[in-house]
Amino acid sequence: MLVEIENLRISFARQGGAVEAVRGVSFAMDKEKFAIVGESGSGKSLTARSLMQLLPGNARCQADKLMFDGIDLRGADEKTMRKVRGRRVGFILQDPKYSLNPVMTIGQQVAESWRAHKGGGRRQAMTAAIGLLEQVQIRDPQQAAKRYPHEVSGGMGQRAMIAMMLAPDPELLIADEPTSALDATVQAEILRLIDVLVSDRGMGLILISHDLPLVSHFCHRVAVMYAGRIVETLAAGDLTRAVHPYTRGLLECLPSLRHPRARLPVMTRDVAWNPS
Repeated sequence: MLVEIENLRISFARQGGAVEAVRGVSFAMDKEKFAIVGESGSGKSLTARSLMQLLPGNARCQADKLMFDGIDLRGADEKTMRKVRGRRVGFILQDPKYSLNPVMTIGQQVAESWRAHKGGGRRQAMTAAIGLLEQVQIRDPQQAAKRYPHEVSGGMGQRAMIAMMLAPDPELLIADEPTSALDATVQAEILRLIDVLVSDRGMGLILISHDLPLVSHFCHRVAVMYAGRIVETLAAGDLTRAVHPYTRGLLECLPSLRHPRARLPVMTRDVAWNPS
């Protein structure tokens, strides 16, 4: 297995006692497209970040098993994590305008990522960066490489972020709401691009999203999170046949063009869904 997580718990200290944000999450995946869906605050991003040890300084992470390709990540030192983080596991963040360095050109940032993991000189790295920008389907990659983040569109910025993550040839790509800041047309283009790159390179993918219809068409399996735990895991094609009332509630809240309703239903939550 590429990723194995058992009984993952992440808590934050505060006055009056610790608050547990992730409560006993367990799943395993190989080189497949695996989605984690749920509301904001359900623990999706924290679960993914635990694999790269990129949690906030005040977070406490515990797990019975936290493995990446046979490497035990529990208490792994920085030297071990540098061999995993970025090099073997890439992380695409939500909004490129907050993730890209505003004082470096796009080409410099992709080249920096390439050199950090593969070495080589600046000229060689820039040549590789332009090649990567071409792979993510940026028109005229040589000109794009000379631009600063504020000079490119959101879609081009996200493509640049993807190029940076692909530079070290990772085995696993984590995409945390990679299209949330983009319009619908660009969203579809970016998702198609990620799909092609993941398939062509034989990578695993963890896609974090709020969009149930999207993951049902894009991924192989879906884990639904609520209040810090996974309440249901099923094949993406079976999402409409979900049985947990929380998943059913999310599906019922979706608007439909075929069957329009004057008012969308509001989810009725059950205290029994909350972990003890």
